[in-house]
Amino acid sequence: MKSIKILGTGCPKCISTEAIVTEVVNELNIDAKIEKVTDIMEIMAFEVMTTPAIVVDGKVMIKGKVPSKDDVKSILVDNFANNACCSDDTSNSSCCSTDESETSCC
Repeated sequence: MKSIKILGTGCPKCISTEAIVTEVVNELNIDAKIEKVTDIMEIMAFEVMTTPAIVVDGKVMIKGKVPSKDDVKSILVDNFANNACCSDDTSNSSCCSTDESETSCC
């Protein structure tokens, strides 16, 4: 399972960002844990001074703005592409290789 953190103190922009990320994760069927981080010291540990921010597996991907759905999709597809297609309910369970040397999916 991948980790997505939404950094923000709870302002309307941070709430909107969390909603957009949640919607995209659900649309793409990504197996990810979404965590809301409101503690200012933890936010500063990511060297983020303006919120909202999105952190994917420990790496700050967006900061200081509310992303569009397309922005979030782009980030998550880049980071979760191998897992997203395999979790698609319409995909054949045999489409994804169990051979770790093979990087293509479906």
